[in-house]
Order: sequence, then C-alpha cells, then structure tokens
Amino acid sequence: MSSLIHRWLNHEASGGVLLILAALIALIMANTPAQAAYEALIYFPQGASAGHASPLTLLFLINDGLMAIFFLMIGLEVKRELMEGALASRSQAAFPAIAALGGMIAPAIIYTLINWNTPANHAGWAIPTATDIAFAVGVMALLGKRVPASLKAFLLALAIIDDLGAIVIIAVFYNHDLSLIALAGVAATIAVLVMMNRSNVRHIGLYLLAGAVLWGCVLLSGIHATLAGVILGALIPLRLPSRPGASASAPHTQAYSPALVLEHYIQPWVVYLILPLFAFANAGVGLHGLTPASLLSVLPAGIAVGLVLGKPLGILLFCFASIRLGLARLPDGVVFNQIAAAAVLCGIGFTMSIFIAGLAFGAPGVSPDSITYAKLGILSGSVVAAILGYISLRLALPMHKPAPARF
Repeated sequence: MSSLIHRWLNHEASGGVLLILAALIALIMANTPAQAAYEALIYFPQGASAGHASPLTLLFLINDGLMAIFFLMIGLEVKRELMEGALASRSQAAFPAIAALGGMIAPAIIYTLINWNTPANHAGWAIPTATDIAFAVGVMALLGKRVPASLKAFLLALAIIDDLGAIVIIAVFYNHDLSLIALAGVAATIAVLVMMNRSNVRHIGLYLLAGAVLWGCVLLSGIHATLAGVILGALIPLRLPSRPGASASAPHTQAYSPALVLEHYIQPWVVYLILPLFAFANAGVGLHGLTPASLLSVLPAGIAVGLVLGKPLGILLFCFASIRLGLARLPDGVVFNQIAAAAVLCGIGFTMSIFIAGLAFGAPGVSPDSITYAKLGILSGSVVAAILGYISLRLALPMHKPAPARF
C-alpha cells in the first residue's frame, strides 16, 4: 500500500487530481446543507457572518500566508529556468515567451470587449490571462510517454512566464493605498537579502527569517503580501561554492544550491497541501438562485470565453507570427498542431485566476455576486479548456512513442 501511495504521489497528474478533488468538495459543501459548516470553517474564527470584515480568518491565512509559499516556489522556479533551464538563452526563451505574451493579451482583450458596457466588471480584465501549471501539466501527464519532452518543456516554460506576467499585473494594477513607511521596510529588507546573496550566505533559515520580515512589511505596505514570496525566491542564491570538506578531486562535485534545496523541500508541501487548501477555500461557489442564464451574463462569459477561446487564439497567433518573422522556431520534435493542442490546455486558469478574481472583486464595497460570477466563469472555462485540451492532445500526438533507434 505504501509503495502504491508513493508511486501515485510521484505521478505528474497527482497534484492536478488533488486540486480537482478539493474544488469538488468545496462546491458540494457550498451547495448542500453543509454550506454553513463550510463558511464557518473558511472564515474561522470570525464566523461566516463576518465575511471580509476582518482579515484574521483561515481564508486570509491561506490566501495571504500559505500562498506566499506558492509564490516563493514560483520565484525559485523562474530563477532556475532563467539561469540554467529552458529560459537560460534567448533562443530557448523566445518561443514560449512570445506565446505567453499572446496568451495574456488576447484573453484580456476579449474579456474587456464582452464587458465593455459594464464598468463595474472592468477590474477583472486580468482574470483570464493566467495558466494553472498544476492542472495543465496534470492533464498532459494523463497521456504519458506519448507527449514529447520538448512539448512538455514548452508548456512548463510558457506557464512559468505566464505566472511571472500575472505577478507583474498584480504588483502594478491590484495594489492600493500604499504605505511609504512599510515600503521603506520592504526596501531595507530587500537590501539585506541582496547583501546576504552577494556575501554567499548559505543558511536557508536566515533567508526565510528575512523573508518573514519582508512578508510582514509587504502586507502592511498595501502591496499584496504574496509578492514577498517571489522577491525572496529571486534573491536566494542558486549556486554557492562547494561545502567545506568536499573532495576537490571529485570529478562531479557540484556547488551547494540553497535555492534548489529549498525548492525541493517546499514543492511537495505546495502541490499536496497548499494548492488543494487554496482550491478548497476558494472554489466553494454557492449556486443557489443561479440559472443557466447566469453563466451567459457578461462577467462569467467574458472570463470563460477569454480562457477557452482567447488563450489558444493569442498563443497561436503570436507563435505563428514569431515563426514567420524568424523570431523563434518550433521546439525540436514538435509540430504546430501539437502546439495548438497545448495552447488549448493553457486555457485552464484555475489557481491564479481565482487569486486575481479575489483581488479584483473581493474588496469591501464590491457586490459579493461579482466574485461568485467570476469564480463561475473560471470554473466553467477551466473545465471546458481541460476537456478540449485533452482531446486535442490525444488527437495531435502519435499513438505510441517512437522506439529509440538501435545500432
């Protein structure tokens, strides 16, 4: 039994499956007699009646606290890919970067056009611009070895750049009432982290301690607190000189990497605990009183159409243009219809889209129906994108992975 659990946890699709289960449990609880228990839980200890009146709730702890660890992992991944991975060179980064740009611009335009005559919805323009890495990779993993490694690398690089773009959007467009004193604390803490980095400080605990201070300062500054995770991830050294006592004659001795050690440690916590908790706390959309026509109202329709149509349309247009203009080329072993199938899969915008929806419509004074309709659009659009993406990939990929040549 333990070996079976171990194999399941190591499967690429397991994180996406847990997200789906957590979201389904939340949806079921929010639309059954368990609704009161669900709301009492996520708003504990203030109670469901407090709603967003006080931030000291389990929902706040998950969205502003634990999700900072998720953003820390994103920061570590982006740094690793930029310095050593799929984004390390201009030629490697060009194609997924151009694709990600198109995948952010087109959904935002489609959402804005659909909601043009509803100014109260304009704040949600960035909701359909995000791609959920865990879900997208999880669906792709269902096809096993039929998926070329280069196609998987393209999807991962695109999703990482997409997340980086979403982080920039959050930092620029979804922060208000900034505190100059707290921002001074942010700047001072970043300066300390930079000095630690340049001094080759190797103790991860010291970086996490400074990161906790940074998180508090960012929270008080008016910038969303989770961005502290990205900053911390960018400032933890990727490589340091080898540990004292390491054999200098060892041919494969590698420098110690605080960033890789930390990423390896927090990844299972993020995948198997933090993201499912986030899904559970945020996917509980009450459907009481909603009709099929509700899904066709401009807010959820703009999000769903942006994810299902805008994402692949923007990615494909920018990919096609970049190839024709000689700015980039297809990854080795991948044909364009496979890129098109992966582009459809990028319409899964669950985690980051819900996060942005909370920032756009979760402020005091905004109608609570807005966040409900936004989540409805995210859930419906992501489900459709996942199904269409899986079918498209299944049709675009060869039935069997070619056997390696023998000599």
